[in-house]
Amino acid sequence: MTLIFDQEPMKPKYLLRDRDSKFVKEFDAILASEGIAVTPLGVRASNQNAVAERFVQSVRQECLDHFVVFGEGHLRQSLSEYLVYYQQFRPHQGLGNRPLGWAESALTETDRPLGEIVCEERLGGLLRHYRRVA
Repeated sequence: MTLIFDQEPMKPKYLLRDRDSKFVKEFDAILASEGIAVTPLGVRASNQNAVAERFVQSVRQECLDHFVVFGEGHLRQSLSEYLVYYQQFRPHQGLGNRPLGWAESALTETDRPLGEIVCEERLGGLLRHYRRVA
């Protein structure tokens, strides 16, 4: 499995930010001088900020609050494991408790395979998900 943070950090290409007055023209100019395109969020896009803040809250509560981080490498490894779990296995309430990317139509009870249930763990058992073996 290839983890997101295995390589050296990549230089960001874009910065999405809200339209708060604390972001002055000089702030944008510094980023532009480094080759980073600054894109302010839409005027009525207040929910974008809420979605980003909710993700940060999830990362903190479900991952980082349970560890003493010993350096940047340890932080990157922990975040990589959490992101794989978040994007592939964690159920999302807004999707009917399905993980991201799973099909819209769920199998009916008669279509589901009847195999042994296996628990898969990440981050030393902090994050768990269950699946049936075919």
